[in-house]
Amino acid sequence: MQRTWNLILAAVIAATVIAQLALLVMGGQDVNTATAAAPVPLPVKLLRFFSYFTVQSNLLVLAAAISLVMRPDRDGALWRVLRLDALLGIAVTGVVFATLLSGLVQPSGIGIWINAGFHQFSPVWALAGWLLLGPRPRIDARTIRWAFVWPVAWLVYTMVHGALTGWYPYPFLNADTLGYGRVGLTIVVILVASLVTAFVFQAIERRLPPTR
Repeated sequence: MQRTWNLILAAVIAATVIAQLALLVMGGQDVNTATAAAPVPLPVKLLRFFSYFTVQSNLLVLAAAISLVMRPDRDGALWRVLRLDALLGIAVTGVVFATLLSGLVQPSGIGIWINAGFHQFSPVWALAGWLLLGPRPRIDARTIRWAFVWPVAWLVYTMVHGALTGWYPYPFLNADTLGYGRVGLTIVVILVASLVTAFVFQAIERRLPPTR
């Protein structure tokens, strides 16, 4: 069951990423884009695509899913961090899209399926798989500390990249229009909420029976 569940998850995410890349190569728009953008060269499109938290979260989920297809009882310090980052990242992706971005994105055609794969299927399927199948226990205090290296690094990169190019992946991080004070407050709220979520995940895992 563990292998089948994660195989489905990996297949859907891989297909979604490939479809989005094909759309970009053929001149289409990235479905993560929340506002209309002027035409940009393909290399810039690709850089921006892989700069989205949504995309990075899905790639982490993909890596974790493939590893669990290969070995359902996967463990290890580095893998635990990868797995927790995948869970936190995809949870944040689902919540932020549903509450802040869904009304700003208007995909069409295959973009509808790409959008659903990134923002709806992946969060629900990944989190349900963790709750139902584990493996657990895998979340401890050390794992939580190291898991925040990636989101903090992503935020630093995003703000530096935005300051240099004027492009931000999400409207609520656009310091050029909102100001650094307001964006800084948003970042603090997101990080605190993510930290609380990590400890909630740990508490849930402790209450669930260990997997064999």
